[in-house]
Amino acid sequence: MISKTRITELIDERIAELDNGLFVVSLTVSPSNVIVVELDKHEGGVSVKDCMSVSRNIEHNLDREEEDFELSVTSAGLDKGLRVFAQYKKNIGREVDVKLEDGTAITGLMIDATPEQITLQTERKERIEGKKKKETIVEDHVFAMDQIKETKIVISFK
Repeated sequence: MISKTRITELIDERIAELDNGLFVVSLTVSPSNVIVVELDKHEGGVSVKDCMSVSRNIEHNLDREEEDFELSVTSAGLDKGLRVFAQYKKNIGREVDVKLEDGTAITGLMIDATPEQITLQTERKERIEGKKKKETIVEDHVFAMDQIKETKIVISFK
């Protein structure tokens, strides 16, 4: 079996060479040598060129004669949840759906993220006694990372 440590070294080597803000979201190496790498960028999106560059560095430094493998290098798509702190930090200022371990779901604007917690801001209209118009109530909600089951970016075409 190909070692995960070796693959990590090859990825880190290429990311350092590119020096364009790439980071690894996930890396799996199965017992049958199926290698799956997901990348993201601190600013902007991951290009096909980025994926090809990392893929080539891995492929050219492993010997298929020694051990055969299957390799997939992709960007961490918007359809998948946020999984590492760098993704949370990158998406501050965006609307997200958060599902908590207790089953509660909340949608709001992520206004802060630390390795320990995130802060969401929500707005709702509420009628205040003695007033004709509803007023907007803004609330901040803080959730510890270990309370969060899943966080997904809300995709809007407005």
